[in-house]
Amino acid sequence: MKPPNILFLFSDQQRADTCGCYGQPLDITPNLDRLAAEGVRFENAFTCQPVCGPARACLQTGKYATEVGCHTNNRRLPPEERTLAHILGDTGYDTGYIGKWHLASSGPKGGPDDFKTRPVPPERRGGYRYWLASDVLEFTSHAYDGHMFDGNGNKREFPPGRYRVDAQTDWVIEYLEAHNAARPFFLFVSYIEPHQQNDHNHFEGPHGSRERYRRFVPPGDLVDADGDWRKEYPDYLGCIHSLDQNVGRICDTLERLGLADNTLVVYTSDHGSHFRTRNTEYKRSCHDASIRVPLIARGPGFRGGHMPRELVSLIDLPPTLVAAAGLEPPAAMRGRALQPLAAGSGTDWPEEVFVQISESHCGRAVRTHKWKYSVSAPDTPGSAASSPRYVEDHLYDLEADPHERNNLVRDPVYAAVRAGLAETLKRRMAEAGEPVPDILPAG
Repeated sequence: MKPPNILFLFSDQQRADTCGCYGQPLDITPNLDRLAAEGVRFENAFTCQPVCGPARACLQTGKYATEVGCHTNNRRLPPEERTLAHILGDTGYDTGYIGKWHLASSGPKGGPDDFKTRPVPPERRGGYRYWLASDVLEFTSHAYDGHMFDGNGNKREFPPGRYRVDAQTDWVIEYLEAHNAARPFFLFVSYIEPHQQNDHNHFEGPHGSRERYRRFVPPGDLVDADGDWRKEYPDYLGCIHSLDQNVGRICDTLERLGLADNTLVVYTSDHGSHFRTRNTEYKRSCHDASIRVPLIARGPGFRGGHMPRELVSLIDLPPTLVAAAGLEPPAAMRGRALQPLAAGSGTDWPEEVFVQISESHCGRAVRTHKWKYSVSAPDTPGSAASSPRYVEDHLYDLEADPHERNNLVRDPVYAAVRAGLAETLKRRMAEAGEPVPDILPAG
């Protein structure tokens, strides 16, 4: 049997609860909801690093960001790393990348290793053969203008007046229509939406989003909180509705080309957004608003409308994609293939997910069905890969407090809970190749 095509659709900074199938009351995501109804929706999916570049490094390699050396933004993916493009390309897949890369640049702005606004050279593309991308797409474009670079380093301008998601999807469809059906494809599509437009300090949905979604229902963690969600959430939803419309366009194209039955479509995001309610920006925290993401898959091995409740991580996706191609995942990959959960036959699944946090602080967290536990390193900068000493900073009972409003980290009643979670966290850090630290109680 011919190996399946693999189409990976990746948004940036999208909370899970923006999708109807995850509880969004407005009609924002009818196409993703349909994809979930036909495929598999993972109820409890989380990033392993709530920062753009590090999350991407994990997805490309199947390793934790600290192992790869990409634990903050502005760190080049090491050329010796073997990526999904290498693994699948070596077995006959046509590999392609369209969108935001965020793994080419390092060093100071304007220096020889800064490719944020320049074409990414071939040796920094992670092994992808077809290329239409910008290293940092929000630096080369806005919602209605800008460009990416093709494989020869030439600018590809967005058509005037064309919304960025629509223009990027035009090029995805162009790739699908031109693909040689004799070979399977692995196409990674990385959108920038719904990430804020940095230089405008604003989320930029399609024109009219603010009025269209002004009667939104705020998620529970935002209610009565500070931050900028009151002003920004309508445009945020507008971005996501555009993504959803374009998922529909892509799925229609797969049907029209006779590719739908043998194409695995995966949709997820790098992290969520807490709208400056947990720190001074949008992510880089242990809270579910930062780390919980949508994860929907439809295609071979992922059908039937199943909704596994096990806790899964972005770190599980690389071995899942490799297994979908009929290959054995490399031993270096840290996660587990999700096919058994999709089939309802998964056993001995981990009871927690592990999260590394950087830039805002050097932190670590574990999340179970009931507990969220995190630590930070007060004497270590957020740019550091790890620390020999951490201090407890958050404990939430997610069953009693799903919106993480009541931090129990100093409550003596939960001392034994914290001690047990500290041991779990140390074990997960060791499994990720980190030195086992000291963890001290909150001051």
